[in-house]
Amino acid sequence: MDIKVYSTPTCPYCIRVKEFISSKGFSYNDIDVSSNPEAAQEMVKASGQMGVPVIMIDQEVIIGFDREKITSLLDS
Repeated sequence: MDIKVYSTPTCPYCIRVKEFISSKGFSYNDIDVSSNPEAAQEMVKASGQMGVPVIMIDQEVIIGFDREKITSLLDS
């Protein structure tokens, strides 16, 4: 399973979503969009959003810390 978390270091919801994914036993690629303009553009292209967190689980885009949707995708 490929999991990417587009985030910034100061975003409290980003911190929570990363802790949540780790607590489920999954690893993820943390992408800091505040220091990586190319990644920020990639995130906006994929999600249509400029806010973080944006989570990609395989090809599924989740905007914000949507615990139910994240759990559903991780458990499938």
